[in-house]
Amino acid sequence: MADYDTVLIRYGELTTKGKNRKDFIRKLDNNIRGILREFTQLEYRRSYDRFYIRLNGADAEAVKEKLQKVFGISSFSFTERVDSSLDAIKERCLAIAKDSGKRTFKMITRRHDKTFPMNSDGINRAVAGYILENTDMKVDVHHPELELRVEVHSGDTYLMSEKIPGAGGYPSGINGKVLLMLSGGIDSPVAAYELMKRGLDVEAVHFASPPYTSENARQKVLDLASMMSEYNQGRMRVHMVNFTALQLEIYRTAGDPYAITLMRRMMVRLAEQIAKESGCLAIGTGESLGQVASQTLESIACINSVISIPVLRPLICMDKVEIIDLARRIGTYETSILPYEDCCTIFDPKNPVTKPTIKKAESYEARFPYDKMIAEAAEAAEVITVHPQEKESFL
Repeated sequence: MADYDTVLIRYGELTTKGKNRKDFIRKLDNNIRGILREFTQLEYRRSYDRFYIRLNGADAEAVKEKLQKVFGISSFSFTERVDSSLDAIKERCLAIAKDSGKRTFKMITRRHDKTFPMNSDGINRAVAGYILENTDMKVDVHHPELELRVEVHSGDTYLMSEKIPGAGGYPSGINGKVLLMLSGGIDSPVAAYELMKRGLDVEAVHFASPPYTSENARQKVLDLASMMSEYNQGRMRVHMVNFTALQLEIYRTAGDPYAITLMRRMMVRLAEQIAKESGCLAIGTGESLGQVASQTLESIACINSVISIPVLRPLICMDKVEIIDLARRIGTYETSILPYEDCCTIFDPKNPVTKPTIKKAESYEARFPYDKMIAEAAEAAEVITVHPQEKESFL
């Protein structure tokens, strides 16, 4: 039976980086150590294109679950370390093959230590021949039931039989910080996931309208943020903004057709102010082109015109089915569909304008002191830092 005592982590896309490569690897190192901080017995070692974690008795399944949520990891494997000698490699590969219960296998060898007296193909042939002599297994290079992987280094050789897909992308935080407009719906948590995957540290802003929105709606948002925090270096800051006064004033002043357009213009103004104060370089949203009235191209142009900060829309060309599929995969869907309404659905207009103009929006905004109200709402925002809920499993 294999003694899988070490995790071997592959960097994937990070290996394409040039002069900044070390920064990306260092950030990944920090993120891995951070998400595994509860496992105090672990030992870490970093090489040019691999990262190694010695388990020292830690729960392998728990470590696996955590590592699958670390962006920047292409794949990883639980490995057994043996001496870098052909006899040791053959014996342990044979033991793994016998223990697997599989009928077909394939050898995959990487020889990092070029002083080893046999090249990769030679090692494959020698080990495969030894397994064929001592078992009833057959070689199948196209569709094997078992892939035996061997990585030869100068001191130790690592043997593995499973390659576990990682989250991919870039390490969270390496590309700066973004402020996500987090509703209680399906789309924005998925947008958070996609932004983190591209190496962004995500903070969130949520607009609530008490007493029209409930405490359950507020908790739902914090639960979603908690779920996403596990991908975000184990924490997420959420800015909770009371939007009631602005929302009521918009409906008093403008009425039904332009209400959503004006609300979104106020929201992005608030988000821009909070983003700048929090060191965020952009705003993120879960918008998908044409999905609702505020997400037509005309609406987006009208809403964007009030701010100068970039707006990132990772879902802009995804359809709803694709978004729901990803929400299910990352574990946010069931929480997102809980029937606790946010400020946009509570005040959902019957006939929203789909082709608003900047001139018309500005004419409505001139009727009330929104600048002062935005400043007051931003000043009164509550900032909550959430962490993963240990009892939950999101993959």
